[in-house]
Parts: sequence; structure tokens; C-alpha cells
Amino acid sequence: MFGRAFRMPRSRALRVAIGVLLTFLGLLGFLPVLGFWMIPLGLLVLSYEFATVRRLRRRSVVWWERRRRPPPR
Repeated sequence: MFGRAFRMPRSRALRVAIGVLLTFLGLLGFLPVLGFWMIPLGLLVLSYEFATVRRLRRRSVVWWERRRRPPPR
């Protein structure tokens, strides 16, 4: 995503657990060490398992690429 590649665990249960954990801990972002940056990362991990989140991820990638593309001359 956004020009970067990340390795994901092979186990579906582990991917779901990591995604849920990151999202939940991101909601506690007002605490030290934890941050709100964990919410999008958790949703990104979950997007590999659930179609609803995958659609949102794909739309954001398309929007980002259109925004980066220079305007036609």
C-alpha cells in the first residue's frame, strides 16, 4: 500500500488478532506509548480478511494515487 510492501503472518487467526489488537489499543491513544496511529494500521491488517474493510482500503489507495498524479496538460 502506498508504494510499500509488508509481510503478513500466514495464520488467518493471527492476522485477525493483530488487527483487532492494534485497533483496540489505538482507541486508547490518549495514553502514553499508545497512539491513534494504531487504528489505521489495525484496519489495514483487518482489510486482508474482511471485504468491507478491504473496499475502504482500495478506495483510499485509488484516491491517493489520483491525488499524486500530476494534472493533464
